Amino acid sequence: MSKEQNSLMDKIVSLCKQRGFIFQSSEIYGGLKSAYDYGPLGVELKRNIMNEWWRSMVHEREDVTGIDASIVMHPKVWHASGHLAGFSDPLVDCLISKERFRADKAPQPKVGEELPITCIDKGQAKAYQEAIKKRFEIELRRNGKTLEGLRVIDEKTFGFFETDSDVSATTFPYAGYVGPTFGCPFLSEERQFNLMFRTQLGPVDVLNRISKFMENNRDADSKAIREGVDEIVKESAVYLRPETAQAMFVQFLNCQQSMSMKVPFGIAQMGKSFRNEITTEHFIFRSCEFEQMEMEFFVEPGTQHEWLDYWRDKRLEWWKSYANHPEKFIYRKHDADELAHYADACYDIEYEYPWGYDELEGVASRTDYDLKKHAEHSGAKLSYFDQQKEDPETGKMGWRYTPYVIEPAAGATRGLLVYLLDAYHEETVKDAKGNDSTRVVMKLHPRLAPIKAAILPLVKKEGLPEIAREIVADFFKAGINVKYDENHAIGKRYRRHDEAGTPYCITVDGQTKEDGTVTIRDRDTMAQERIPAKEALRIVQERLVNS
Repeated sequence: MSKEQNSLMDKIVSLCKQRGFIFQSSEIYGGLKSAYDYGPLGVELKRNIMNEWWRSMVHEREDVTGIDASIVMHPKVWHASGHLAGFSDPLVDCLISKERFRADKAPQPKVGEELPITCIDKGQAKAYQEAIKKRFEIELRRNGKTLEGLRVIDEKTFGFFETDSDVSATTFPYAGYVGPTFGCPFLSEERQFNLMFRTQLGPVDVLNRISKFMENNRDADSKAIREGVDEIVKESAVYLRPETAQAMFVQFLNCQQSMSMKVPFGIAQMGKSFRNEITTEHFIFRSCEFEQMEMEFFVEPGTQHEWLDYWRDKRLEWWKSYANHPEKFIYRKHDADELAHYADACYDIEYEYPWGYDELEGVASRTDYDLKKHAEHSGAKLSYFDQQKEDPETGKMGWRYTPYVIEPAAGATRGLLVYLLDAYHEETVKDAKGNDSTRVVMKLHPRLAPIKAAILPLVKKEGLPEIAREIVADFFKAGINVKYDENHAIGKRYRRHDEAGTPYCITVDGQTKEDGTVTIRDRDTMAQERIPAKEALRIVQERLVNS
């Protein structure tokens, strides 16, 4: 990321803590890098995003129903889906910096390119230079905080080139990529790292059984010990779900029959998922615990690509509709070598983050893979019978088939980050003394804003707080989240709510007692107008609906 881009992320992280959007989990104990807590404003923003998604996907459609499935499912679900065997990432360690990363996400310098190792500072560069000399018997040239002298020779080899030499003095195996932080090519071999979180269910004392097994098999080799321990663990092992999708496949028949749904139809779900990520990055962009908004849309075989395009466009427009900068949202089609084993086509809806375009939501055509796998492993008939359709194989009326599936799957957590980045705005304004000052505004869409309106008595006397609290009570009765705020000068309160993303501030002042009017201030324009206090609720409601 550029300096300016880093600055934006730093500002977002700082604002999130200062205004109560997001806190580091367990911060008083040093924090946990892979987990975050959503503060008073963050939890409201996340829920508003998810509620808007649920409204558009379920409440406003006749062809989609919803479920809320258990986080812990039968282990056979994950065996059938392939997660136990294949849900893994290629894990690599840098032999010099000890950085651990995913091989498939690492930079890939081409043949002939230089391989500079860029350190944090000169001290680190010197330390890495000495470590490389000791381990690999070469001395890289130190240029400030950069180590030079390495170059890609061919697809399998890189070498050390002395000054002004075109012939490598020493060669090393090249993995085709380098460490993402430092650019170091001295790497360990890849090893597969399963992303599933495993725990135990039931009264089984696993540790005691493992201890007894180890005691009784002191002379066994490492392979036998590993196999024995695995067998003990498997007896009571369960997994925290890495995705919400599988429950919707498992409950396909129950949802279809109980709600009399006809293909095409969808099952939607929102909820927590967990992945033991090798690397967590970019604040909440990639973390071990996150919230998903996912839907499985079951369609007739042969129509999946038509429906894939439909949901790709539908989802892209949904994200744009709440954004200040819709041009930053695009979609990208996966190349054939990017497709998951179950998919015949896939699109990513991407957003232009400070580090570049990256995934926000995937829209995949999963074929009939999942339903067939669960039918095979469970013995259940996860198929659909259409009395009105002719069987293409027999030519007879009545067609039983396994539906194909279109899956729009979005991260609510990642969506929250996107809208925070989209909303952040700085402008220069005059303060009360006529001096230039920087005004920070979170221009969140009004329906996403954590607080819809702030109710502000101008002073804490003369009966103004009482009038303000009456207005607050009216909003609460209508189910609209507002905030009563009487602390500090009115200008400071305006700025505070600008940073919180509050779209409207309603001020109760001396004139309110005279004519029953209040001032409503618009967050984005700072324009103010007098409105009847008794009409404040209706006016805000109308503006929210029309926003």
